[in-house]
Amino acid sequence: MAMKHIEVLTLFPQLLQPFLGEGVLGRALRKGLLEVSLVNFRDQGLGRHRVVDDVPYGGGAGMVLRPEPIFAAVRERIARHGDQGRRTRTVLLTPQGRPFDQGTARAWAEADEALLLLSGRYEGFDERIRTALVDEERSLGDFVLLGGEVAAMAIIEAVARLLPGVLGNPDSMAEESFALGLLEYPHYTRPAEFEGMRVPEVLVSGHHAEIRRWRDAQALERTRARRPELLHGDAPGTGENQSRAGRRETPSRAGPAGAPRTAATRRKPGTAPAARKPAGSPGRKAKQAPRAGEQRAIGSKTR
Repeated sequence: MAMKHIEVLTLFPQLLQPFLGEGVLGRALRKGLLEVSLVNFRDQGLGRHRVVDDVPYGGGAGMVLRPEPIFAAVRERIARHGDQGRRTRTVLLTPQGRPFDQGTARAWAEADEALLLLSGRYEGFDERIRTALVDEERSLGDFVLLGGEVAAMAIIEAVARLLPGVLGNPDSMAEESFALGLLEYPHYTRPAEFEGMRVPEVLVSGHHAEIRRWRDAQALERTRARRPELLHGDAPGTGENQSRAGRRETPSRAGPAGAPRTAATRRKPGTAPAARKPAGSPGRKAKQAPRAGEQRAIGSKTR
């Protein structure tokens, strides 16, 4: 699979730089499994002061991001990827967007396209950015942040960890929460007893089939108690989860080899609209140096 390209268009690229240099994500960048570019759309601002916002028509509190700088920045990035034969998906990060979920993360990780995350500030975006520029809008949930940078970091991490080679043990994704439409079963480690609380006997029995049945039952019970909407397909992006959860109602008796297929082997259907196609030839060209306003994250450094 080709390197995954993600770009964050933001007024505060410095907020993301430390995040991109640490841990699993930093190693993925240094290994060339992922490239994240930080683009400051203030470089496309108007006039000597690089203005990017203005007062809202009709009055009201706050400032609104103007369309000109953002249209110019996004179009420049789309053209740049198009010159390299790469499609793009432009996502507006906003509380009004559809909820971002694990199915969306997997679809974006598997898609052969660059992901452009548009992070706003202030009162919001000029409506024409929503209607004429972006491919879709996404939200982390029903709450409001100061800007889209935290949402962008969450999305980058959720997508990056699904890329081949990023996690040291790919099996860790097979049974985690939401992979099968259920919450994950409980985990225990040493000591076997702590302050009177003992590890369930089945986990120290060495009987792998019994452990499998216990974990299946615990995952189903935990989901029923904490997130029952996942079992009925009521949660956003759970159209496939209902059938998966149904398969877990009767736990497998064949042990790990007979477990239901995970989300890693199935593509979630139709989670996002078709990506924007590049202009020009589909052939790949030589890698280009970052342009003005772009910072490319490589491990713990940016350039």
